[in-house]
Amino acid sequence: MPAELTPHNTSHLLVFIKLLWLLRQKALIMSKGTVVLAYSGGLDTSCILVWLKEQGYDVITYLANIGQDEDFEAARKKAESLGAKKVFIEDLRTEFVEDFIWPAVQANAVYEDRYLLGTAVARPCIARRQVEIARREGAQFVSHGATGKGNDQIRFELTCYALYPEVKIIAPWRIPEFYNRFRGRTDLMEYAKEHGIPVPVTPQAPWSMDANLMHISYESGILENPKSRAPADLYLMTKNPEDSPNVQDVLEIEFKKGVPVKVTNMNDGISKNTALDVFSYLNEIGGKHGVGRIDIVENRFIGMKSRGIYETPGGTVLLKAHLDIETFTMDKEVRRIKQGLGIKFSELVYNGFWYSPECDFVRHCIAKSQENVEGKVQLSVFKGQVYILGRESPKSLYNEELVSMDVQGDYDPCDASGFIRINAVRLREHHRLQGLSSTKQ
Repeated sequence: MPAELTPHNTSHLLVFIKLLWLLRQKALIMSKGTVVLAYSGGLDTSCILVWLKEQGYDVITYLANIGQDEDFEAARKKAESLGAKKVFIEDLRTEFVEDFIWPAVQANAVYEDRYLLGTAVARPCIARRQVEIARREGAQFVSHGATGKGNDQIRFELTCYALYPEVKIIAPWRIPEFYNRFRGRTDLMEYAKEHGIPVPVTPQAPWSMDANLMHISYESGILENPKSRAPADLYLMTKNPEDSPNVQDVLEIEFKKGVPVKVTNMNDGISKNTALDVFSYLNEIGGKHGVGRIDIVENRFIGMKSRGIYETPGGTVLLKAHLDIETFTMDKEVRRIKQGLGIKFSELVYNGFWYSPECDFVRHCIAKSQENVEGKVQLSVFKGQVYILGRESPKSLYNEELVSMDVQGDYDPCDASGFIRINAVRLREHHRLQGLSSTKQ
């Protein structure tokens, strides 16, 4: 039978309840607020999770699935075991392709003539969902594990500030108390062991890697010496072209408004027609043939040069195909303007300004230019290369009769004489004046 309540034990119960209330109030007062942490499940962000809790924050972890090879459930369990208040795992693959990769394809986006922006286009996609979660959960803070020397800190934070102007950002690798405490991987490993954070059991590659549906990038470590060759086992997304199949894959890619809507393998008839399936299949075929490898030194927005190695198989195939169908269907002068817009778009995306008014304007202009970019391109993927084989379009500006050497068509060759003479006026005057100048000397 339960003990009877007496004045004596009732007073003890009241004291106990009051103590619990005081402890709860103390905890509420001590909490600095809620932070949504962009979490990968790796050593760095796991240590950041625990460190943020040490600083008095309630931590919500957020992991974006943008096509990387990741055990998402293991990452969820790890975050929960380390004290995450909530864990969000968001499948963003389709919106990554449709909202970010496709605009880059329409723009023929290439930074400094070589880099197809695989990491740069992913960051606004990840950060957009991060601030959506922060707003929904009433979090005042967001946090990330980007270093203080790279581009990603800028890309993440400019997106966060654009979409959630009141947000406060915690960037541990820019906080002296954090980066002075953790000067390298050894310090992180020691901290992990002290706090019960599971540590990697496999040896770490001597470089850092970032993977998503569009590409894999490799940098740092032994790659920081720009003269050093990349080890043969570095590449994970593409085969060495020397080891790729001896039979080409012939693909037909169909475009509407500058966006691929279908891909068909002419060898075996396999066909894909959703955004995610189309891009994934092009990655598969391009990777099989070793397409899309580059090793470059680029200019970071923050002001330093860095060496990066990239694999972008599907993106490289699409760049070649889109360039071809665009030239086939677009007016010459419109395309010249659009080329300049594509360069500007690439710089804005690389520098983190996806959600700027100028980038929004440029994207709308590029989208307008793509209204008639429609048709099919046939190409061969073979031994690290993409070869265009042919194209067709109901909106083609190509007039076979007009351009034929065998048919005169609606064109009078005599008109070319006046055209040439008019264009020669400027050249004649320039060289005449140059001749007078040299005579006077």
